[in-house]
Amino acid sequence: MESERKIWEPMPTVEERINYGKAQREKTPRELHSSTSYAKSDRVDPVQLIVDSNEDRLQDLVPIRHARMLQSAFAFYRGAAMIMANDLSYTPSSGIYVQSCGDCHLMNFGGYATPERKQVFDINDFDETLQAPFEWDLKRLAASIIIAGRYKGFTDKENRKAVFGAIKMYAEKMQKYSTMHQLDIWYSRLDNKTIVKYFKNEVDFAKRIKSATEKAKRRTHEQVFPKISVLENGRRKIVDEPPLIYHLPDTDKFIHEGQEFFEGYYANLSDDKKALMKRYQLVDLAVKVVGVGSVGTRCVIALMMAGEEDALILQFKEARRSVLEPYNQKSEYQNNGERIVNGQRLMQAVSDIFLGWARTKAGRDFYIRQLRDMKSGANIDTFTTNTLSNYTLLCGWALAKSHAKSGMSPEIAGYIGKSDVFADAIAGFALSYADQNERDYKAFNHAAKTNKIPVETES
Repeated sequence: MESERKIWEPMPTVEERINYGKAQREKTPRELHSSTSYAKSDRVDPVQLIVDSNEDRLQDLVPIRHARMLQSAFAFYRGAAMIMANDLSYTPSSGIYVQSCGDCHLMNFGGYATPERKQVFDINDFDETLQAPFEWDLKRLAASIIIAGRYKGFTDKENRKAVFGAIKMYAEKMQKYSTMHQLDIWYSRLDNKTIVKYFKNEVDFAKRIKSATEKAKRRTHEQVFPKISVLENGRRKIVDEPPLIYHLPDTDKFIHEGQEFFEGYYANLSDDKKALMKRYQLVDLAVKVVGVGSVGTRCVIALMMAGEEDALILQFKEARRSVLEPYNQKSEYQNNGERIVNGQRLMQAVSDIFLGWARTKAGRDFYIRQLRDMKSGANIDTFTTNTLSNYTLLCGWALAKSHAKSGMSPEIAGYIGKSDVFADAIAGFALSYADQNERDYKAFNHAAKTNKIPVETES
């Protein structure tokens, strides 16, 4: 609706946009979002989808990817975004599209530093970002809450309560965003002060937030640099930690190629960032194994120096086609790194100043960002039921902010409404999908035990 409007054309009123959202209920009633229509008899083999997604990855790392996914049903879910994307394509659609995260599970939220060196909480992974129905992110988040709760041994009644709370938080914040001025939405952010104030009556959770923030403040380049690098024969280099961080055999050649690649990244920066980057020299590159679903994709960390103790550590991460693309409109960007960077900038309150993209001579797309800059994330292993409920409220809030920033808050608010109908439907879906995930995980385990997929445990 909004995306098709030209800037000189009349703008629909907020009321008209809310009514448009309400009208979409006639086409797709909110109750239908509990649907498990993906569970059809000819459903695509989930193990085969994972095997297919290994194509063009670094094949020596694929067994490590499988091993990480085998650790639990929750770890499997984190690496199985392509399975859920396929399943979601068979579910009823609201018809309201937003810039979607594409892999919106609990572990893809967290804290990070703003350019002003303050920490904010937001979505922090955008490898799969693309335009998609707004409820796809909500369904992936909701299912992850159930799966994480089961991993911790919580009851489904407790887990469902957490899902319901997260969806209601999303709905309530979306109602608020639908009436806000656009610049106020754009500048909205979940900083530490805002979060602690909201959870002031949840003493234990507020303490967790404060503790995580204090720890994150120490995760700066100044702190990481001495741990990740060493001075060897008068040359600063990244420390090897095989099999997770390692140098390629011909490092000098790799650095030379990296410098050529870096020129492409540099060309896409704004002039002020170019002026800043000119002060650094690329001194070392090493391969780094990252994530769960990302294992096997190409990822490199770069050590940049502007002086003896003046370091910048960048991460170059391969950008592949979004798992959402086969089921939605193709990305408008020719470079998947550019797709990720622009999706991230649109959804996050504020983004890394070094965020950028480039393409190698071999035609591989990458996006670039800082490594570990005051980043913090959830540790599910330490969660209580109360922590889960509060943390998921925070995720629902952050997701609402991101979807509102992409411009469709009145339509979404109109569609969801103020009743519990939509939240109940998503909660029902989440419980059913958690069951489906467990069946898929068992099938994946069977494939590993029968040697249909390679597995290598990390030392």
